[in-house]
Amino acid sequence: MSIQLPNDIIDVSMISNNTKNIKAAITAVGGYIPEDFISNRDLEKMVDTNDEWITARTGIKKRRILKEKGKATSYLAVNAAKDLLNRNVVDPKTIDLVLLATITPDYHVASTAPTVASEINALNAYAFDINAACSGFLYGMSTATSYIESGRYKKVLLIGADMMSSIVDYTDRSTSILFGDGAGAVLVEPSINDFGWEDEYLRSDGIGAEWLKVKSGGSLFPTSQQSLENKWHYITQEGKTVFKSAVSGMADAAEQIILRNNLKPEEIKYLLPHQANKRIIDATAEKINLDKNKVLMNIEEYGNTTAATIPLLMYDYEKEFKQGDKLILAAFGAGLTWGAAYLTWAYN
Repeated sequence: MSIQLPNDIIDVSMISNNTKNIKAAITAVGGYIPEDFISNRDLEKMVDTNDEWITARTGIKKRRILKEKGKATSYLAVNAAKDLLNRNVVDPKTIDLVLLATITPDYHVASTAPTVASEINALNAYAFDINAACSGFLYGMSTATSYIESGRYKKVLLIGADMMSSIVDYTDRSTSILFGDGAGAVLVEPSINDFGWEDEYLRSDGIGAEWLKVKSGGSLFPTSQQSLENKWHYITQEGKTVFKSAVSGMADAAEQIILRNNLKPEEIKYLLPHQANKRIIDATAEKINLDKNKVLMNIEEYGNTTAATIPLLMYDYEKEFKQGDKLILAAFGAGLTWGAAYLTWAYN
């Protein structure tokens, strides 16, 4: 039995017109990187490796480390958010939603995003965490832009932040050389000039969950004496398998987003790839026939900051972007998660 609603109850045209043609855009960026770092030379004293080997295989020279006692991922996120708010004179009380992409929350429970929102005085916002590892910022942008495009909210603050040093075993050569700490933030608002978030291509596949993970601390392997003795609370990876998957995942996603938007290499201003490994980045650029001077990198100084890599690229290179520039973002992370996005930069 169907229910017939009177015509005067619902006016479909009025519903669609309220949100018609709203495009979401990044309108401000911020970032924070700890001062302390571990260099390749430092790692030579900790594990069986050397500067030349690390540089050749990853492109990394340093990875920033948050050493202050009592400080955690929320500290990184708050500082990145405050940098954005202060440099762009944004009233935190006007923010509707705070999203935090992270795999290193302050606590397993509760979420870290509400802490960040309170610390920056975003009193009218609600907040939650997103866990998609190194793809977290792209997944977060998908969420943020959807809220804006729906017309429900006007200001969404998205932060990618990770204190990877808290889950790295510095006796493990396969992971200790890669990860660093940092945070990047973006403000997402309705576009006023038709530039902004154009398209996204996001994927996941749980078949690779075992290849890159922190084994203990969840409901499958709760923290125990056994987990502590076996170092299951540190991040581990099957390096060669992850490398191959990352190369194919990032490159294929970037290619898909370019093909379906009919973009030519010469039209693309920059590629902003997740900063996992220079060889992965180079392979992605080669797949889409992009000149290396259009590929942005800061991996040499920061290492892999997980969810923070892409917003930190935006933070570092903001002055290079011009209104209307066509940018491609690409990432790959644990889960497995991966994807790419196409945006046009919204401001000078």
